[in-house]
Amino acid sequence: MMDVEQAWTRPARRHRPVRTGLFLAGLAVGLCLVGVAGLGLWNVQVVVGATGPVRQSADGFFRELSAGQVDQAYRRLCAQTRGRWSEVGFAGWVRTPPVVTGYEILDVSVRTRGGRPAGEVSVRVVRDGGAAEQRRLPVVKEDGDWRVCGDPY
Repeated sequence: MMDVEQAWTRPARRHRPVRTGLFLAGLAVGLCLVGVAGLGLWNVQVVVGATGPVRQSADGFFRELSAGQVDQAYRRLCAQTRGRWSEVGFAGWVRTPPVVTGYEILDVSVRTRGGRPAGEVSVRVVRDGGAAEQRRLPVVKEDGDWRVCGDPY
């Protein structure tokens, strides 16, 4: 008699829907955490990397004001401020005594507001006659450049 070989069959596996669901939920949470960490790192890089350019923009603005180069300082203004001041009006205003004769940048801070970087420079402004005052200079990123905004001078 011939031996009949029985075909091998795989034993039935028990389905484990709870374990599969927990695995997929854990994977989704892990991906979210990686995304949040990446976004946080990007935000830190933007803020830290912008401090130097914000300082340079404010420094250039006050250097030009102190030297009487009002037309060049005007070009450093943001669109919103240039919309409020014509070049002639701005020049008349900043040349009205007591004029800015010196400055000292005290602090620079950059943060994101609404997903956009914004800076603020604390500056000690010296006027002719020796009077000094501390001002906060808002600086915004516009068309790839940092521009002075507001009326802090």
